[in-house]
Amino acid sequence: MNNIQSQVKVFLSKFFGDRNLQPDEDIFSLGFVNSLFAMQLVLFIEQEFQIAIENEDLEFDNFRTINSITNLIERKTALSVQ
Repeated sequence: MNNIQSQVKVFLSKFFGDRNLQPDEDIFSLGFVNSLFAMQLVLFIEQEFQIAIENEDLEFDNFRTINSITNLIERKTALSVQ
């Protein structure tokens, strides 16, 4: 698990309690996700990783798993470095 994945998992664990989320586990299928949580997740990503989540990034598939969130962050941070 890389550093980005670890930071995302720590944030998610605040909402998912004792559940040991796996990197490829669909957080939406667990039933914990609501619109408030989705906004908190986007704000966390923007603030923690100093990136902007654009409207075109707001697709479920970008936020469904720890891996997909990590991939989104890595893509966005690579773009901001260029």
